[in-house]
Amino acid sequence: MDRTAVFGGTFDPVHNAHLEVARAAADRFDLTKVLFIPAANPPHKPEGPAASYDDRVCMLQLACAVDTRFEVSRIEEGSSRSYSILTIEKLKTSGIGPLYFLIGADAFAEIRSWYRWQDVVALVEFIVVTRPVAGHEMPQPPPGVVVHELTGVLLPESSTEIREELQRGVSGVPVPAPVLRYIRDHGLYSAAAG
Repeated sequence: MDRTAVFGGTFDPVHNAHLEVARAAADRFDLTKVLFIPAANPPHKPEGPAASYDDRVCMLQLACAVDTRFEVSRIEEGSSRSYSILTIEKLKTSGIGPLYFLIGADAFAEIRSWYRWQDVVALVEFIVVTRPVAGHEMPQPPPGVVVHELTGVLLPESSTEIREELQRGVSGVPVPAPVLRYIRDHGLYSAAAG
């Protein structure tokens, strides 16, 4: 039976910690596939991502080439809002499952604010990445929610910090080499692009 984890986000840009989390989850929970799903129009970011949807998909494809269990999906492509429940329902309808949802503890703590969150928690099991040192400990899940805790993964960087470093011209940013080449070749996140 295929065990697939949904790993959604803006991935603006994808960085080494994203890959480390996906690899650790796949190893620890015997996942067949980690499906990276870039949000086309994330509801929590009304101003939109800094890089275009196509650029973020291309960067993910370059980054995910390192592991055969990693796959990039364009399921959220389009102009409608990228709500997790709609993506999960599409995946379930296409026969993908059982489904796990890979998420950080900070985002999981906000689960009750999600669109149709009760439907989300009824359809997936969660793999929650905790970072107690950063203050992202395992939040109390709603009743009946199946949660697996993923500990011991160091996540020193964030996409926001990486964008700021790229804008300042920092050279040693923690993104895969092919992604960094893509960013430079396409002039993404530079002061001129901003």
